[in-house]
Amino acid sequence: MVKVSAADVKKLREATGAGMMDCKKALVEAEGNFEQAIDVLRKKGQKIAAKRADRESTEGVAVTRINDAKTEGVAIVLACETDFVGKNEKFVALGGQFADIALNFDNKEDFLAADFGGMSVADKLVEQTGVIGEKLDITAFEKVSAAYVGAYTHIGKIAALVGLSAAVDNAEELAKDVAMQVASMGATTLSYKDLDPAYVAAETEARIAVIEKDNIELGRLGKTLKNVPQYISMSQLSDEVLAKAQEDAKAELKAEGKPEQIWDRILPGKMERFISDNTTLDIEQCLLDQPFIKDEKKNVAQYVKTYGDVEVTTFKRVTLG
Repeated sequence: MVKVSAADVKKLREATGAGMMDCKKALVEAEGNFEQAIDVLRKKGQKIAAKRADRESTEGVAVTRINDAKTEGVAIVLACETDFVGKNEKFVALGGQFADIALNFDNKEDFLAADFGGMSVADKLVEQTGVIGEKLDITAFEKVSAAYVGAYTHIGKIAALVGLSAAVDNAEELAKDVAMQVASMGATTLSYKDLDPAYVAAETEARIAVIEKDNIELGRLGKTLKNVPQYISMSQLSDEVLAKAQEDAKAELKAEGKPEQIWDRILPGKMERFISDNTTLDIEQCLLDQPFIKDEKKNVAQYVKTYGDVEVTTFKRVTLG
């Protein structure tokens, strides 16, 4: 049997992250050849990967990287099978190494084909599957380019990138705050202006159907019925719709016997409630139209305006699972 030195075992461990016994066995099988020993470990990873191909990789770590110019950012998820592995320091460090490489590429395919210490990123994932004993995968890859890019990561589970139209004063604070909003609220588009009318119409019909069905049961039980909104997005609230809502509000005030001279003080609040009640889709999905998490008296668009002549141009979000 070929004898291997402790120095060779240490070198292989540092190169691959594999355990001492695995490295020793690989070196013996490779008759002391370092490159062949790496190949032995890779083949072991391939066997384990094949056996665990049907496993779900729902744990892991979400990582972001921003370039020095703050004009490009990447967010990835390095996934594994268990939370125990996902919290391991070496695993988290591996996620950081992958993110460093990912920053240089615009898509997941090119990233997976990129070099990682003499092998591709894809092969490194297979090798580390053998080392760790769990299925590893890059389950998310998002890239953002803008005049200024910022990021936020929530306990390694959710990561968000935000692109701004200009590198204004305190752009780092602004981008981080908006990225935190993205991470927390999970928007899918920038504004209600970007929503497809056919989607909004179908979603309105579906939501009304659900509420009406619920109300049948609530009525049977003698409970208070839910409000059935006519609209769910600002994109549906035309000038005509808003004008009619205001006339309806005035009619209510008149029926309630409120003096006409105080209507101007009451109407703004009623219109705010009307808009809020009829823009649930925007609040759920449209970043700029959501209440800002640090000050719900403002929406995100209003918060962004406090930083001057700057706009949010794009955003991305990645998460485990």
